[in-house]
Amino acid sequence: MSNGSAHAFDYDVVIIGGGISGIGFAYRLKETNPNLSYVIIEARHEVGGTWSLFKYPGIRSDSDLYTFSFPWKPWTKGPAIAAGPLIQEYLHEAVEEEGIAPHIRFHNKVDAMSWSSDTNTWTFDITANGTTQHKLRSRYVCLGSGYYDYDEPLKVVVPGIDNFQGQVVHPQFWPEDLDYTDKNVVIIGSGATAVTLLPSMTDKAAHVTMLQRSPSYIIPVPNKSAGLEALMQRWLPVRLAAALVRFRRTLLNFTFVTWCLRKPAAARKMLLGAMAQQLPEGTAAAPDFVPSYDPWTQRLCATPDADFYAALRAGNASVVTGAIDTVTEKSIKLASGAQLNPDIIITATGLRTVVGGKATISVDGAALHIPELFAWKGAMLEGLPNLFFAFGYVDASWTPGADATAQLACRMIKQAESEGARALVPTRTDKERRTMQELPFLRLKSTYVKSGLNNLPKTGDAKQWQPRSYYFKDMINAWWGDIRSSIEWR
Repeated sequence: MSNGSAHAFDYDVVIIGGGISGIGFAYRLKETNPNLSYVIIEARHEVGGTWSLFKYPGIRSDSDLYTFSFPWKPWTKGPAIAAGPLIQEYLHEAVEEEGIAPHIRFHNKVDAMSWSSDTNTWTFDITANGTTQHKLRSRYVCLGSGYYDYDEPLKVVVPGIDNFQGQVVHPQFWPEDLDYTDKNVVIIGSGATAVTLLPSMTDKAAHVTMLQRSPSYIIPVPNKSAGLEALMQRWLPVRLAAALVRFRRTLLNFTFVTWCLRKPAAARKMLLGAMAQQLPEGTAAAPDFVPSYDPWTQRLCATPDADFYAALRAGNASVVTGAIDTVTEKSIKLASGAQLNPDIIITATGLRTVVGGKATISVDGAALHIPELFAWKGAMLEGLPNLFFAFGYVDASWTPGADATAQLACRMIKQAESEGARALVPTRTDKERRTMQELPFLRLKSTYVKSGLNNLPKTGDAKQWQPRSYYFKDMINAWWGDIRSSIEWR
């Protein structure tokens, strides 16, 4: 603990969240500022965040682990798109190997955080073990708590769902004792979770139906390295091979996403062709496998080794497209007149977005609300001193974006320490207040994104307030970008 000033504080840095983002913050902090003290505050009983919370069948990454893993700890655990337990094992190893584990306080939830300009410190009101209240103070705070509400999923109205006499399950709160053996299961949704659940439940269920309002792009991808990547992983040192594979995949993904956005008709034709090749013989693509949107205006769903389509071809899974008219005691009636008769309904309808883990925030006694604030470089928030927040990419792996934020934050903290600056406060200039046009924080048009924009910060068209873009630009910005404009160094 540090108390080198007239106003004591407990730690130089408090990191909120022990998942991918929080662990990444801790690593970069000890790498660049080894003399600063830090603690990770984690509400759950273990590290992992998403990978600790979600327990539904088949839970896995929706992007490859060669880019989703930390750049400082190569992924060597097998498949590119890996199961949740493997990822969780990897994260436990990371905190132990890097000496981060002793810095984590589990079962601690931050209820409120307040900044004092008199002491230039943050004070955290924390509940430990669900009962004990205590406080901590720090000079900096890094929010690594992710982007969704752990306690409440996205609320989607399903007409008549309360009438259903069978079991209704949301993947975010999967019952450990759920027995779906020989049951007819209907999954409502068409995103990554639904695409993962369908093939993962067919081993026990009598039949699994994915009921979608509209189709998604479900793209088959190989789940292990081949060709050049396989050669590099076999013959090169582990860290060198991992760095090269990571760079290659990041570049290919960036190129692919850019091509999809610039040439949507060509991209759509290619992706629809790839999907059509996987369909069961005699199955028409429309209406169940022809999305209405252009690629990467919403996320694409990956199906490793085409397991989703293999389940369809095996005959014990199907896809139905239509609007729900109502749910009765034993059925789902569609507007088309069709009817499904499930024993279990799974509502894979999305996540409720939130930044900061729902803690209340105040500065000098005045309450501030994150959705009302502009994001500075996608890493800090207007008017909140010495606060950094991690947010990954929606069209690439999460971790590189969070790592870019961590490296920018640690660069700024190091510079502030060397200059004796005590408060870094993002602040719009008078011109920016007059002329800056507001932009959405995320560009995707997925249901959970559109419904969740009101819970996310704002961005603008002025240089320092623009939305995050892509990894290579963000890393250049983290290492050498402007950290003096639209921010006060006090």
